[in-house]
Amino acid sequence: VQLQASGGGLVQAGGSLRLSCAASEFRLDSHAIAWFRQAPEKEREGVACIYTGGGNRLYTDSVKGRFTLYRDNSRNAVYLQMNSLGPEDTAVYYCAASQYSDCPPSSESFYNYWGKGTLVTVSS
Repeated sequence: VQLQASGGGLVQAGGSLRLSCAASEFRLDSHAIAWFRQAPEKEREGVACIYTGGGNRLYTDSVKGRFTLYRDNSRNAVYLQMNSLGPEDTAVYYCAASQYSDCPPSSESFYNYWGKGTLVTVSS
């Protein structure tokens, strides 16, 4: 199973991007879905997670109020809307699916399926 992450690019500080996570032959709505990111020379960190029902979401403190995670089950996709981007958001972003319906702790070990990542670069 491979997830497909897309939507990254180059944007100026203060701008917005929407990342998409999709999958074929794998229902995303049966799994908690998270976005992680890895900045240069830093460890991968959890950014946001959405429960299977879509009503509950968790965000890391640095993106609260700026990022919104939501599902479109008709498209079998999960989106990360990122607003007010800053250079500190520059990273490769990965989507991941957990075997659990509720968001597990923000550790890579709880996520079984991963996308290849999409690069977000924010210029100052």
